Amino acid sequence: MNKLRTATTLTTLGLVAAMMAGCASAAASSPDASAEAGASVDEVRLGYFANVTHAPALVGLAEGLFEDALGDVEVTTQVFNAGPAAIEALSAGAIDATYIGPNPSINTFIQSGGESAHIIAGAATGGAALVVREGIDDPADLEGTTLASPQLGNTQDVSLRTWLADEGFETDTSGGGDVSITPTENAQTLTLFQQGTIDGAWLPEPWVSRLIDEAGAHVLIDEAELWEDGEFPTTVLLVRAEFLDEHPDVVENLLDGHVAAVQWIADNPDEAGGVINGAIEAETGKPLADAVIARALEHVTFSVDPHADTFETLVANGLSAGTQKDGSIDGLFDLRLLNGILESAGNDTVSAAGLGED
Repeated sequence: MNKLRTATTLTTLGLVAAMMAGCASAAASSPDASAEAGASVDEVRLGYFANVTHAPALVGLAEGLFEDALGDVEVTTQVFNAGPAAIEALSAGAIDATYIGPNPSINTFIQSGGESAHIIAGAATGGAALVVREGIDDPADLEGTTLASPQLGNTQDVSLRTWLADEGFETDTSGGGDVSITPTENAQTLTLFQQGTIDGAWLPEPWVSRLIDEAGAHVLIDEAELWEDGEFPTTVLLVRAEFLDEHPDVVENLLDGHVAAVQWIADNPDEAGGVINGAIEAETGKPLADAVIARALEHVTFSVDPHADTFETLVANGLSAGTQKDGSIDGLFDLRLLNGILESAGNDTVSAAGLGED
């Protein structure tokens, strides 16, 4: 394990813990609002991915933090592979909220004219990279190769297309161009890479670390290198606008559980890997190798800050990648409930960067 990187990660987690000190304890020790006043609905349906970048969801469920915060309101879950599929379920009313990448969140907001959903918190930053086979050591070596992304229009897909364009390569959404991009389910990407069918992939953790550990891949570009201070949003918490309007009490309690989960990860760095890995095993049937979970956690930071100031750049990237429509994201964020939780605990609030309510 890289000691410098690990120290930096733990320091960052410590800062998150300092910022949010008391949030989790307040959520756990205060009488449950749903149980006392009677919640406005008896169920919240939550989506997430079995990825390290969705660890707050995994920990919140495994440690009973959502259950504690929601009281009599039942949390039911659905697991997805990539953002566009989760957005389909959200748009159809099959789920009420989901952990998801920023680009699908942007897409649904723009396509609906701002009516579909709102980002109510951040969850994770970092933890995405382009990993490639032996013999590819420079961007120029990618000419004529085939690369995978989790799904067309998802956050890593947009990052890959944007970076390739910056490197002078042409791509298109049908797999043509100087470099062919094949959106592929993550587990299948690992298999195809092991078989030599694809040359690399831009993926979130733990899949970056799995391709390195299990298939001999190496990192060509860590996405953190492309952002100021290495900070870029990987996962946010998105809620259906109608659900937020009709059931703010339940959304606030869901946020209590989310804040508690982020805090738990910060407070329990020695236990976090095991809990996250156990949750991944429960969903996929197989735990990650110790080396994979350790490496993955070195490259991800968990925070309730959605880094709203990056979203105008993400919009521009999606437009240049050809995976989203042009439109405004004014109103995308509604951080009022989150900031109320942070304020009541005496902690710093987070900003919507002029793109909504905070």
